[in-house]
Amino acid sequence: MTAEAPAPHAEQDEHDPAGTPEAPSLDPVDPAAYLRSFRGETLRKAATALAEGGAYVTTRALAQAATPHRTVWDATRWWRHVLGRRRPSWSTEHRVVWETPIARLRDFTAGATDDVVPTLVLPPQAGHDSCIVDFGPTQSQMQVIRAAGLTRALTLDWVGATQATKGTTVEDYVAVVDRAVDTALEGTAHTTVNLVGDCQGGWLSAIYAALHPERVNTLTLAGAPIDFHAGDTAIGASSRVTSRRYGTVPYRAMVAMGRGNMPGQFVLNGFIAMSPDAEIAKHVDLLRHLDDPAAIARYQAFEDWFKHTQNVPGTFYLWLVEHLFAGNELITGDLEVGGRRVDLGALECPLFLLGGATDHITPPVQVFRAADAVSTPAEQVWTRTAPGGHLGLFMGNQALREEWPPIMAEVARFSGVAAQDAA
Repeated sequence: MTAEAPAPHAEQDEHDPAGTPEAPSLDPVDPAAYLRSFRGETLRKAATALAEGGAYVTTRALAQAATPHRTVWDATRWWRHVLGRRRPSWSTEHRVVWETPIARLRDFTAGATDDVVPTLVLPPQAGHDSCIVDFGPTQSQMQVIRAAGLTRALTLDWVGATQATKGTTVEDYVAVVDRAVDTALEGTAHTTVNLVGDCQGGWLSAIYAALHPERVNTLTLAGAPIDFHAGDTAIGASSRVTSRRYGTVPYRAMVAMGRGNMPGQFVLNGFIAMSPDAEIAKHVDLLRHLDDPAAIARYQAFEDWFKHTQNVPGTFYLWLVEHLFAGNELITGDLEVGGRRVDLGALECPLFLLGGATDHITPPVQVFRAADAVSTPAEQVWTRTAPGGHLGLFMGNQALREEWPPIMAEVARFSGVAAQDAA
């Protein structure tokens, strides 16, 4: 049904703990058996990383035995970098248009008045800051979108949950997206927007587009689970096994520990537990490059974003566990939001799908199954598979240099951007 756009080979992006050398299987096996295998492999990788890291530390210490003060100095610097976290920040100049208790709308249009369809980005919402879509001067989805000629570019910015917003529902988020679409269209002659959804922002984009197909010009989904049960993933297998054995009790317990919210730290701990070898290797690599300012800067920038967590509303979190992770209702057709059935078959707009070849959070098959659920003509469905893992899809140099520009160029073609402007 879809045509696979060729993706040039490139090395996996550095600082992507969500990337693994092996791609997940396309055919799901028994989730309990998969979990046992995954845990065993994870422990083996962690042990190997610990052994290799320990060997390097020992060798380094022995080499500096004649100058023990250097060893102490290195340890002090290393520990300071490991613990010295700052709040992550946005990279490109822009303005905040409005703010609600659950989201902000950030406008990157920078005064442009081009007559193009506006583009609205929905970032991931998994306990981290939304600035991943504008991570750095050379690692910015927002800049790539503008460079394609889509100069009317905006993004939502999810606000961490508080006691006042712990009861936020999926309907509340759909309403925020609808308001953002209204704002994006203000002052233009257009009636539709281009939606770009990353990971959780992707399935929310798909839900919104299915409920309001008349407001969506194109839909782009990157690393976004649409078929939550496709392929083998630790998150998917764990949610299915847990739901079968205990229902939602474990998830409700975590939300209770967060006083009604899912603590962002719990989400972070889960990501680290899935790739402990990457976490270990990252800190050993820091020790290797203590005298490299550029390497230190890259480490700090990523850790500032990765380790700065924010809570997810408990009501919303429990809803998505029940209806999406466990129920897979986007694909079964049973999902209802605001009393309305969410029918992906209502979508006929151009569809762009991007997956990561070694993404074990959202394997490509979970994204690409969207093509089978919509009514978009086959010639208007594009798929790309990028080298590397999950986070690299959104912030990685390779993906932003090689994968996103051709996708956005195609989006621009459907958005009133002249070919020479999009070049």
